[in-house]
Amino acid sequence: MKGRIAALLMSLLLVMYLALVFQHALLFIGTGQPAGIGIGVALLVLPVVGAWALYRELLFGFRTQKLVGILRTNDDLPVDDLPKRPSGRPYRADADAEFELYRAEVESAPESWKAWFRLGLAYDASGDRKRARKALRQAIAFYQVQPNAA
Repeated sequence: MKGRIAALLMSLLLVMYLALVFQHALLFIGTGQPAGIGIGVALLVLPVVGAWALYRELLFGFRTQKLVGILRTNDDLPVDDLPKRPSGRPYRADADAEFELYRAEVESAPESWKAWFRLGLAYDASGDRKRARKALRQAIAFYQVQPNAA
């Protein structure tokens, strides 16, 4: 719950920032000077890109939370019993060893959103955030096509 509140607070701050940038862009364009118009047009792009990125991240977060809830309800979430560092992150060697189980699960059921989601969690535990997000996106895509598939 803390993470969701923090994400929404940061989103609100970003929206306020983007609105301020948008306002300044209009002021630059309103000067009528070629340099001001150029700067204003360039500044208009920033809020559009920022809003799109914010939308994508929030959508990703809400969708992954939904899948976590489904897995938790069905008692399908992997047990997080890896030995941890003082920082709370698992030791990489232990996470890598457990990762192989989830990779094999995806290989045996390549269209299972649950298998892809667990693989994403394993990637995250192994410290590979890029592949974790890719696997979670794949899980979301499979869930959207066949929500009741295993």
